[in-house]
Amino acid sequence: MDQEAQSSQSSEAAAKAVLLEECEEQFGLLQKLQNEIILTDTEANDDQSNEAVNRLIAVTSELEQWQEMEPKLLTTSPEVLLAVGKEELQRLNNQLKMVLSCSQAKLDAQKKILKREQTWQAEKKEALNAVCEKITRLQLENEKSEHSVLQDMKRKINNLKDYHSSLMEMLSDMLAEHFPLPDPQGNGTKKKRAAAYDAEMNLISLSEIIERLTNKTLETPHDPYVITDDTFWPPYTEMLLRNGIATRHPEDCNKIRLENFFGI
Repeated sequence: MDQEAQSSQSSEAAAKAVLLEECEEQFGLLQKLQNEIILTDTEANDDQSNEAVNRLIAVTSELEQWQEMEPKLLTTSPEVLLAVGKEELQRLNNQLKMVLSCSQAKLDAQKKILKREQTWQAEKKEALNAVCEKITRLQLENEKSEHSVLQDMKRKINNLKDYHSSLMEMLSDMLAEHFPLPDPQGNGTKKKRAAAYDAEMNLISLSEIIERLTNKTLETPHDPYVITDDTFWPPYTEMLLRNGIATRHPEDCNKIRLENFFGI
């Protein structure tokens, strides 16, 4: 094997040497032709135009001959051609290896970029799903909260209405019991005497007087006065005025209003 490798190397070296000799011969021939052309240019006569035309014709003819001529190899030696072809293939192989290495490096870089982008996309997708879940949960909680607040408000309003009704009933019972309407005959219970006197004189009870004053104050706060007609029993009207529950109109003594307890 070693002898074969040495013989192959020696044959390649010999082929290169032969090829270099032939190249030097051709280069010498080119130099000789170039010198002849330069010498011809220096010996040109005064009739330069005719000489230029003749030279153009000659160059054109030579060009046509070169175009029709098939190129010949500098040498036909199989060893020389093998060595030159082998060297050219090695050079091409090295260039292709460099191209492959660059392409592989670019491919690896693109793979890293793709992996990084996929990781970023997965993180963003996970964050988006978390945000969507939180929004959905908050919407459900908000709906439940609004519904519960509304129900709680309705329940409180109903309780307040019930409490108000019970207070009004208690107040009405208390006023009917302790502040009945007068009974001229003076017999029977207080409620019976008040009902009989109310039917004859058309008087209203103390509870109704207070209710009228309250409704008037709430409905028309700009004109809260109520006219004290014949249905108002004067002792009850005087009692409301003396105890600071009601006050008279400054210009009309027949009008009273509920005292301004809450700055209305």
